[in-house]
Amino acid sequence: MLDQLLDVQAFTDFAPNGLQVQGCLEVHTVASGVSASVELFERALELEADLVLVHHGLFWDGDEMRVRGAQRARLRALLCADISLVAYHLPLDAHRTYGNNALIASGIGAQLTDPFAPVAGRPCGWQASFDGDGIAASELVDRLATLTGRDVLAFLEGPERVRGVGIVSGGGGRSVHDAIAAGLDAFVTGEPEEWARAVAREARINFLAGGHHATETFGVRALGELLVEMFGVRHTYIEIANPV
Repeated sequence: MLDQLLDVQAFTDFAPNGLQVQGCLEVHTVASGVSASVELFERALELEADLVLVHHGLFWDGDEMRVRGAQRARLRALLCADISLVAYHLPLDAHRTYGNNALIASGIGAQLTDPFAPVAGRPCGWQASFDGDGIAASELVDRLATLTGRDVLAFLEGPERVRGVGIVSGGGGRSVHDAIAAGLDAFVTGEPEEWARAVAREARINFLAGGHHATETFGVRALGELLVEMFGVRHTYIEIANPV
């Protein structure tokens, strides 16, 4: 059901989307978190979860093909507990309702306008706008900080008032170039590149980085609650603190 909802077949991704590790066949309790880790799996086991739903799964293009070290420990934690692992990466960034970027837009009080920032030919971010004359750039910083629950790295080098904003969560810093090309007043991402400050200043755009982890908590939580509504399962979001 989630594969169809998120249209996973339409994306060329860096990781497999959907079921990554098969555990028990019946699901009564779902645990969600941003990234696969032993700590997440152990805490899911404490909740007697049957399925763990994450944004960052276990398998990525270019990774070591042998199962050893950290990968062995993670797989062992899942398999010994008979817990399934389901992961959605780019499809969960891009979705209009349950995606990280759409939920960030809603959380900062902006309205979605157009898909934005293609990855392998498919937009994964969103452009959004604020009503009327927009909001002060400093207010955008405050709203994002409140939403993510952490300090925001902000280079306020653009217009004092923000009407149009581009949003690409996580490690989407390079998409600032798409925001500049679109003539937007601000760009919101998770993790900045070293050169972000200079580009923001030279292109006169407001650049905000709210944290890779902190900007990608929204989608998995929303999917977990959707499963509660549709199937009556229990769901708990597990926060594993990560300052990155």
